[in-house]
Parts: sequence; structure tokens; C-alpha cells
Amino acid sequence: MPAEISQFLCASDNFGVLLHDSATGATASIDACQEAPIVAALEKTGWTLTHILVTHHHADHVDAIPPLKARFGARVIGPAAESKLIPEMDEGVREGDRVKVGSLEASVIHTPGHTAGHIVYHFAGERLLFAGDTLFSLGCGRIFEGTAADMFGGISKIATLPDETRIYCGHEYTLSNARFALTVDPDNPALRARAAEVEQLRQAGAFTLPTVLGQEKATNPFLRAADAGIARTLGMEGRPPVEIFAELRERKNRG
Repeated sequence: MPAEISQFLCASDNFGVLLHDSATGATASIDACQEAPIVAALEKTGWTLTHILVTHHHADHVDAIPPLKARFGARVIGPAAESKLIPEMDEGVREGDRVKVGSLEASVIHTPGHTAGHIVYHFAGERLLFAGDTLFSLGCGRIFEGTAADMFGGISKIATLPDETRIYCGHEYTLSNARFALTVDPDNPALRARAAEVEQLRQAGAFTLPTVLGQEKATNPFLRAADAGIARTLGMEGRPPVEIFAELRERKNRG
């Protein structure tokens, strides 16, 4: 495949990700947290930045756009609904639009909730999803600008993608997510195995991402809101999945 990826930390727990098309040399930064780590990753790989694909307007995802654009002339693409909140954006995109990075092509999926205009980028040919702060390994983003129903709807769209889809998320939150997940889905052997793996990875200083959608569907409680066992644990048997999801998010907020 022509797609290559470099993943690295920015700030304390943000992930920086570069997507490189080896066929054309085009390279996209997924969001832009800090200039220095992104430039360092570009220098290490020998790639030249041509695009910045923005998932949402929060400062820790857009602060480095102006210096990176000034330095490389990169084209900035992001959610049209947040165009006034994202600096120096060249192109606004919506649900169903297509985005190209060289020969690589993504479809845009609107996943509101964390922010009202949040989008994710699905590169079907490469089986890649750049999920921003909508979906994390074993968790999901906080709801700042929408409702639980909004967030549940967006995550449900992601759940329809192929199980082999590799998912890159905006933050390294997996360990805390695993500990919460075990409190609401304690009898899930796949979750227990994943939680043990995550503990080992973090103790070794290794990343827990990317994750794979099939694994998340088996272990992530926010993708398992229809599971009867989780409903029993919450004392919400017979309640709709969206209500289970809302309760999970509230409990995680309080945790």
C-alpha cells in the first residue's frame, strides 16, 4: 500500500500523526497540536507537509496550523461547520465529502458531540480511520457541544465500518479508559485481556494505538451500549442503548 504513517506524542498526551502517500510524496498531518514535534517527525521521515486534516476546532488540535502553514504552505482542510473557529482553513468539508492526500482518498463522516462540527476521516482503501476526539480506544470523547444522542449517533456510524479498520485517535487515554471499562463490563474476557495488554504497554512506555475497530466493538463499553451485561451492571435492563450510552458517559465524567 502507498500509505505510510508516523505516530508520535505532542504535549502531554496528544497524538500527532502524519499520513504519507509514497506514490506521490503528499503528506498530511492529522490535526496540528504543536509545531516542534510535527516538524521533528517530518525531518525524521524525510517527508514534506502538504496537507493538514483537521477534525475539530479545539486549541490542542489547531494551535500549530499557522506556523506549519507559513513554513510549508500546507493546505488546511477541516469541518465546514467550524470554519470560523479554525485558523487559516482553505477548504471546509461535510458528511459525505471526499478528501484526497495525493492518491489516498478519504470520506468525511460527521460525528458531533465532542464539538458540534467534529468530523473523522475514513480512508477505506487503506482501512484507516482518523477519529480525532470522537472515539478513543476503550472510550469516547467528552460531550462539550452536543448531546449524548449526537455522540452516540456519530459513534454508531463508526461502528458500521469494517472490523479490520485501524483507528488512530487524538489522545493516549487508553489506560484510564480500560480501568473505567472494567467497572461497567467486568465479566468481559476480551476486555480483561485488552486491559492487561494496555497496562503492560504503558509500563513499557509504548503506545496503545492504533487500535482496530473489531477489537473496540468487543471491548469498548461505549460501542457496547446494547450489551445486556452492561445494562445489568448499570441497573438499566431494558433501557434503550442511547440511554445506556448517556449513563456510561456520565459515569466516566464523574470517575
